[in-house]
Amino acid sequence: MDLVRQIWIESGLYQMTAGQAVMLAVCLGLLYLGIARKFEPLLLVTIGFGGLLSNIPGAGIAETGGLLYLAYEVGIESGAFPLIIFMGVGALTDFGPLLANPKTLFLGAAAQFGIFATLLGALGLTELGWMDFSLREAAAIGIIGGADGPTAIYVAGQLAPNLLGAIAVAAYSYMALVPLIQPPIMRALTSQREREIRMVQLRDVTRTERILFPLVLLLLVGLLLPTAAPLLGMLAFGNLMRECGVVDRLSDTTQNALINVVTIFLGLAVGSKLGADHFLVVETLGILLLGIVAFAIGTASGVLMAKLMNRLSHNPVNPLIGAAGVSAVPMAARVANRVGVEANPHNILLMHAMGPNVAGVIGSAVAAGIMIMFTS
Repeated sequence: MDLVRQIWIESGLYQMTAGQAVMLAVCLGLLYLGIARKFEPLLLVTIGFGGLLSNIPGAGIAETGGLLYLAYEVGIESGAFPLIIFMGVGALTDFGPLLANPKTLFLGAAAQFGIFATLLGALGLTELGWMDFSLREAAAIGIIGGADGPTAIYVAGQLAPNLLGAIAVAAYSYMALVPLIQPPIMRALTSQREREIRMVQLRDVTRTERILFPLVLLLLVGLLLPTAAPLLGMLAFGNLMRECGVVDRLSDTTQNALINVVTIFLGLAVGSKLGADHFLVVETLGILLLGIVAFAIGTASGVLMAKLMNRLSHNPVNPLIGAAGVSAVPMAARVANRVGVEANPHNILLMHAMGPNVAGVIGSAVAAGIMIMFTS
């Protein structure tokens, strides 16, 4: 009997708290969304499974010396994993549509307004006494509005590691819900006539332009805003490998094997922060609410900027592509194209929407640099 009692006392069931039981259910929910609903499966599956491991009592894998603890320390606290992911994103991204129509950069920039609006919102809730966010925590929450998972994780790891789990889950969940969140906002802010606007075919971008772009981007932004240089630098390096044509093996590795390996450990490491003590708090609800507000404001800002540009220009753009200014690449561009096709079956906006979409990646990295510079 003593042996049986000892086994029961050492079991996870005996040691489990109510909070851990709830978090196991939450993580199973993330796995369901990733597997059954295919919502950002590359991250939600790994984050959800990492959360399961970290909430099993007595497992110790997320505690000091455990694998997930080490993955977090080495890859996220140092900022390494998000930066490597950004290098992979650069290697996968074609900046041609942005170079062919540079004014779409303004749409990507406008969509970042959601980041700063949410920063003010988080501080406002704190001032009212409804929440308790510091300036650094509010800045980390605001980055959700950029709809860029690696950037959100990077900033949260730097400024608010205690909120990392909630911020990562919110960022990737809303990225997955782009097809549901954006279309109602896009339709509400545009008329049928605006949605039917057809845009001229993009010009061909030369190889020289493609090679010079990442170099100019890094030097221009990095020298003006050094805190944005890590993210933009890795993005530029990945894109340079893609476009220069002399390191195809390195580019292929970055686009496939490297980014896949890092994605696995990034998700598991983020999952290690889904502990009940950090996630099951009132602030988590605030983060989820502020995150969707940030995303909605970013979408609306991009559409409204496109409408403003049409008033100032003789060459109109379809306002729908402004919604692609959030950096959920390429999902936001596909959504803009889908809504455009609904208005006019012959209206193909995908490549036009990719301009503000990749501009949003740049914009979110710049916004992250600004947040880090002013809150560190």
